Amino acid sequence: MSKHAPPPQGPKDIEAINLRDALEERYLAYALSTIMHRALPDVRDGLKPVHRRLLYAMRLLKLDPASGFKKCARVVGDVIGKYHPHGDQAVYDALVRLAQDFAVRYPLIEGQGNFGNIDGDFAAAYRYTEARLTDVAMALLEGIDDDTVDFRDTYNGEDREPIVLPGAFPNLLANGSSGIAVGMATSIPPHNAAELCDAALHLIKFPNATVDKLVKFVPGPDFPTGGIIVDDGPTMLEAYKTGRGAFRVRARWTQEDIGRGGWQIIVTEIPYQVQKGRLIERIAELITAKKLPLLADLRDESAEDIRIVFEPKSRTVDPQLLMEQLFRNTELEARIPLNMNVLSHGRVPKVMSLRDVLREWLDHRKDVLIRRSNFRLAEIARRLEILGGYLIAYLNLDEVIRIIRTEDEPKAVLMKRFTLTDTQAEAILNMRLRALRKLEEIEIRRENDALKKEEAGLKKLVKSEDAQWEHITGEIKETKEKYGKKTPLGKRRTDFAQAPEIDLDLEQAMIEKEPVTVVCSDKGWIRAMKGHLEDTSGLVYKEGDTAKFVVKGETTDSIMLFSSSGKFFTLDAAKLPGGRGHGEPVRLMADLEATDTIVALFVHKEGRKLLLAATDGSGFVVPEDECLANTRKGKQVMNVKMPVEAQVCRFIEDNADHIATIGENRKLLIFKRAEVPEMSRGKGVRLQKYKDGGLSDAVGFKLKEGLSWVDASGRNFNVSDLKEWIGERAQAGRLPPKGFPKANKFG
Repeated sequence: MSKHAPPPQGPKDIEAINLRDALEERYLAYALSTIMHRALPDVRDGLKPVHRRLLYAMRLLKLDPASGFKKCARVVGDVIGKYHPHGDQAVYDALVRLAQDFAVRYPLIEGQGNFGNIDGDFAAAYRYTEARLTDVAMALLEGIDDDTVDFRDTYNGEDREPIVLPGAFPNLLANGSSGIAVGMATSIPPHNAAELCDAALHLIKFPNATVDKLVKFVPGPDFPTGGIIVDDGPTMLEAYKTGRGAFRVRARWTQEDIGRGGWQIIVTEIPYQVQKGRLIERIAELITAKKLPLLADLRDESAEDIRIVFEPKSRTVDPQLLMEQLFRNTELEARIPLNMNVLSHGRVPKVMSLRDVLREWLDHRKDVLIRRSNFRLAEIARRLEILGGYLIAYLNLDEVIRIIRTEDEPKAVLMKRFTLTDTQAEAILNMRLRALRKLEEIEIRRENDALKKEEAGLKKLVKSEDAQWEHITGEIKETKEKYGKKTPLGKRRTDFAQAPEIDLDLEQAMIEKEPVTVVCSDKGWIRAMKGHLEDTSGLVYKEGDTAKFVVKGETTDSIMLFSSSGKFFTLDAAKLPGGRGHGEPVRLMADLEATDTIVALFVHKEGRKLLLAATDGSGFVVPEDECLANTRKGKQVMNVKMPVEAQVCRFIEDNADHIATIGENRKLLIFKRAEVPEMSRGKGVRLQKYKDGGLSDAVGFKLKEGLSWVDASGRNFNVSDLKEWIGERAQAGRLPPKGFPKANKFG
């Protein structure tokens, strides 16, 4: 039996390591690198490394707002050659975004050429486009040469780059940021700079201010593309407190009249980061798929400004309903996430609240101010040292000249003779002859005095925290004034509103609103005639049948029917049979019992109240909205048992303070409305007491206006002196005034 040969031995200097440990270690290093150097912005200047390097490289190229433009290829080349060892396209994409006024609220780069558009078209190649810095970028870089921030070696050790920018502009919140790291992400929408300055000033004045107070200054994001935020205050407050949340943003639209009763919707602003071309394409697909039944067509009439035109299917469509359908099905409404996950002090990833972000920015501005002041103090000290040497030279000019002309080592002799420092002696030796005139001495003394005064002020500033915050307050006020809401750039673009509560009933929305006259006969045959008929005497009924109810309404109305069994039924006016013929029995549309008669038929209107009463004299008041029935089985509102039947259903006005009842025994009773309860369902209370018969009719009215009725001839009567019939509920009543109808009905 042959034996297998042993595996070959590898070199002895190979170290065996655990693969799991190696992967964990390397992946952690990659994750940290992504978080720190690529995906998350620094809370202090609101920039990621690529953006910071772009701005710094452009500053070194002297691309300030007052200078000319330079090719973007030159900028990208410098960035990837000196600072950012990544692909040129990635760097150029970052540059392009900083120049797009629809992507960045306060652009940091001013572009010349094709930098893309809101349709989603890409920018031209970097060999064609040019760029320079904006005033906002210059504010972020202001003081970078004054030792205000730390520098580090670049990736190849040949140059130095800033770890963070001085950041004299609240860039993190003003321009926002987004990025996906390893295991974490950030998403910060843009805000209004003037509002951020107000919040920062308040935080300086009241260091313990809460987010609840700061939100009054920063009510919500301010997107470069405008739009309308439809979230409520508590939702946004919670988002700013926790650093996590989302904002609902809707397109801005108006209704435009096109004559002859027609109209169209014009959208002038779309939500942030929505590509217009893709949006229109998506809506067109939904129209083709017949998923937007209220919309007939759309057109893009945009030039520099956005103008998207929506044509409704019919002029009777409700514009609010049409837009609600578009908001629910398209990107005309978008949710913009808030996840304020940023690098605290440039090192620790952390989700911050609005207050934390502003606090760290202010603390950074304080550090910058102190470092800048110390740098300036050092400069002043060096200059004062040199000026002191000049003054000594002017006082001893002849001796200085003699030493320089005669001595082999004049520097050493000068230092010993006049007790000068090396710097002072070198400065004297480097003086030009023209500087020896008297005028220069006066200028040097003046400069010396001015520098000493500035030095005293800076020393006071460095020692006093109150003075530092006062100085920072002045800087922030200047920023607020420069980018205030009255300026074209600083004006707030995004508004706030409440989303209307609309029940999106598409079937109902598709019904054209037209006038109809609903006719119901005594035997329950119903039909809907087109138009509002003034004369219905010519209508034909089945043999032995007569007219009972004639109601004027619209095809979009709900028709309510009250039966003698105490049930309410709701009919759709648009679905009623047409006016040809005698109509159809109402029992085909509602489950009326064979013994039921129709007590009332009317058009439903929200907010009204009804007085219901039964033949036994019981009754109550019910809100009309509570009587709507959702099914053909109806809704039992008044509880009655045979032989008792529902007898009365009348509207009762809110200002009606009395109720009048009349019995079959021809007894009239008037009592206060307050004695009758308001219920949503039940039997009610006894309105009037009878020995024989039951209730004939009931009505609510205002006592001051008197009691009215209509006689058999159609004449109106009104009686104001009613003391004789006023009593309490459940009494028997008295015979009515002369002229009251024999039918015992109020008409």
